[in-house]
Amino acid sequence: MTKVTRFAPSPTGRLHLGHALAASTVFDFAHQAQGQALLRIEDIDHTRCRPDYTAAIYEDLRWLGYSWPMPVRVQSAHYAAYAKVGIDLVQRGLAYSCALSRSDLKAGKRTRRPDSPSHAEAGRVCERLRQSVQLKTPSLPFSVRLDLKAALRRASADLPYQDGGTQAYALPSLHDWASSDRPDPIIARRDIGTSYHIAVTHDDQLQNITDVVRGEDFVNQTPLHVLLQRLMGWRTPRYHHHALVTDAAGRKLSKSDKDITLQSLRERGFNPADVLSHSLLKTRGAL
Repeated sequence: MTKVTRFAPSPTGRLHLGHALAASTVFDFAHQAQGQALLRIEDIDHTRCRPDYTAAIYEDLRWLGYSWPMPVRVQSAHYAAYAKVGIDLVQRGLAYSCALSRSDLKAGKRTRRPDSPSHAEAGRVCERLRQSVQLKTPSLPFSVRLDLKAALRRASADLPYQDGGTQAYALPSLHDWASSDRPDPIIARRDIGTSYHIAVTHDDQLQNITDVVRGEDFVNQTPLHVLLQRLMGWRTPRYHHHALVTDAAGRKLSKSDKDITLQSLRERGFNPADVLSHSLLKTRGAL
């Protein structure tokens, strides 16, 4: 089977050194495997994403020397597809509406699934999900959460899944991950009508992704993605997590650090070979 992976940035700012490492890891993986690396624009968060940043992603990646198959999948064109996943999970009794905000959770309030949700209630949530995709900026009057206990029962066998490197991490079993004291995860945010978790797993299935190559900051999200794949009958790719570019204090780079954007480095006279060199990608201290 031909290996297929993807580089999937969100256009919420200019790409920086951390993105250069992520892109080089993805494209190098595909090259070494004689496979294919796709580019995907993950811009469902209309509260933060901007079209000019999407254009800048293309500019920066081409400057680094990368190319990709066309057309590029742009997630904001597919809200309806993601809403269908949420509707399916609600109709199967695996997800429910929740009015709690992040501040409520921080204040100690706990999510609570209705003991016996009615068909009428499920229908109301599904209709809201359908309506959201008709809006210019999709949104909901509530969040939709996955019922972890019900989801784990439905997922049946807790089959193993792998982290194949580039840097290996111990991935917990689904039951170990869900047994910790965590709230039911949001699968449709009220401000965007869906979630990263739904969109990314849907598109990995649609685009026949065999290997997900991404940073170690996604390790803790991987069990949820595997669980969604099991619930939807989707295949689970092999996961590979790589180390991150950090600052001198060991913190992950941020898009707010404008001095290490690829645009800034280009304007300061760096060339792609400089940017992709091991010493420069290892830490911004080299700058």
